[in-house]
Amino acid sequence: MTFAIHGLAVARGIAIGRAVLVASSRVDVAHYFITADQIDAEIDRVRRGRNAVIDEIHRLQRSIVHMGPKEAPHELTALLDVHLMLLQDEELIQGVKQWIAERLYNAEWALTSQLEVIARQFDEMEDDYLRERKADMEQIAEKVLAAMKGLSSPLASPVARQARRATAQDLLLDDTQDVPLILVAHDLSPSDMLQFKQSVFAGFVTDVGGRTSHTAIVARSMDIPAVVGARLSSQLIRQDDWVVIDGDAGVVIVDPSAIILAEYGFKQRQGEIERGRLSRLLHTPAVTLDGEKIELLANIEMPEDALAAVKAGAVGVGLFRSEFLFMGRQGKLPDEDEQYQAYRRAIEGMQGLPVTIRTVDIGADKPLDKSAREDAHLNPALGLRAIRWSLADPDMFLTQLRAILRAASFGRVNLLIPMLAHASEIRQTLSLIDHARAQLDNLGQVYGELRIGAMIEIPAAALTLRTFLKYFDFLSIGTNDLIQYTLAIDRADESVAHLYDPLHPAVLALVAGTIAECNRQGKGVSVCGEMAGDVAMTRLLLGLGLRSFSMHPAQILAVKQEVLRADTRRLRSWADQVIADEDPASRITSL
Repeated sequence: MTFAIHGLAVARGIAIGRAVLVASSRVDVAHYFITADQIDAEIDRVRRGRNAVIDEIHRLQRSIVHMGPKEAPHELTALLDVHLMLLQDEELIQGVKQWIAERLYNAEWALTSQLEVIARQFDEMEDDYLRERKADMEQIAEKVLAAMKGLSSPLASPVARQARRATAQDLLLDDTQDVPLILVAHDLSPSDMLQFKQSVFAGFVTDVGGRTSHTAIVARSMDIPAVVGARLSSQLIRQDDWVVIDGDAGVVIVDPSAIILAEYGFKQRQGEIERGRLSRLLHTPAVTLDGEKIELLANIEMPEDALAAVKAGAVGVGLFRSEFLFMGRQGKLPDEDEQYQAYRRAIEGMQGLPVTIRTVDIGADKPLDKSAREDAHLNPALGLRAIRWSLADPDMFLTQLRAILRAASFGRVNLLIPMLAHASEIRQTLSLIDHARAQLDNLGQVYGELRIGAMIEIPAAALTLRTFLKYFDFLSIGTNDLIQYTLAIDRADESVAHLYDPLHPAVLALVAGTIAECNRQGKGVSVCGEMAGDVAMTRLLLGLGLRSFSMHPAQILAVKQEVLRADTRRLRSWADQVIADEDPASRITSL
């Protein structure tokens, strides 16, 4: 039966494919396709992993024989018996074989897929005791996955293939071995997303998240359809269901009919035509009708993203989120040489164009790893994050600063400091930058010059601009956090997503004031938050005097089209009217 799930539209486009349900604890399991001649080997890998766990249980059972009732209570013996029974369950064994043989899933993927199928069956059981066995099944699957780790193939398998976008005709043909896959999960952490960027998925759906959560931000950078905040999607969608993601409307359609498939197949083709039309603007300079040159920069997460930035026509990188080098490493931070090589690759990848590297912005919805979430404070967005975290660990911060300085000898580099609010923080940060230079001088290391800038993302910073402009060469407005802190909402929380409003008069006043003060003092200013890549905001920002936009590469051509159509002379007075209105949203379409 066809039904729809509504969430938040975060990455545009249409994706059609089969659902792959993955529990958040297993998102980082490798997902790739194998070839037909690898089927027997993959089945054998699962068999060996299962046998290793069975052997471990048998050893425990033998050791229990020599224990007394206090050391080995009856409940432990019964639990081991249950785990052994589940490991030998025929439905689990045959299901895994089927995923491998018929879908050509790698061993780990096949095991977790079958686990989701069985877990759903447990959820539907009426007997409380049997329902609780779901946790046992998940435990033994995790043990098998752990046992297979030493045998597993690398994530970037040579036989992995990129997912393509399906059309309605593909689905009607039901080619089960050659259709795109839609990832469905309760949540995806930024470190999960790093793995996802190299995966076979054509789109994703999550139960939680907001429009500017980092899950959503990375989805936009990948230019794939996505819906977040879809509440019960991971419970309502079943493994292998056909799913349509409408990334424009924020709707997920499950088990679509032939008529619905035809409609979305048409929309998908229209999207491809529009992308093709925009691609013709690639080499057109971003100049308004009245001759104003506009700088369109790219936001990137990893050094390898520089290639996409150049291909999209970016004239530089306005934001390199360096924290993605730090995440998902179980607390083992990258050393100076590893960071230096990463920054150097990004700089060289931009082929002489400027690169703005933001110092590590860890915290809130960007924990170092998954376990960090469990220890999070009540208000992580207001806690030890970004520059606060860096200043609390000077050795770590100096390591990053030395790496960036060294890499700056290979190109034009700007250094961007996040979440500053106090003059004391500014002075301490600049002192550490000087200290990093002195350390490199003492070591005889070559390093380059840096332009140093600050993020304006806390209202306190926007209200004390003269202090910031006294110390910094340029400013960059991080609208995602500025909106969050100005309106006192958690931008990753879907329950308050309706309150996240970039057109709130207070937000616009802070953005407009920052742009105006920078222009008065002749200092560079850009917007690097999601507002910069939102075509509905382009004319307003141009009217407020912004001439530098930084966004994900996938958004550059659409924004460029708006720039080419704009006349900033006409936009100035209109923009003033918009920010003076108590309901700016009502005026945004009035021009």
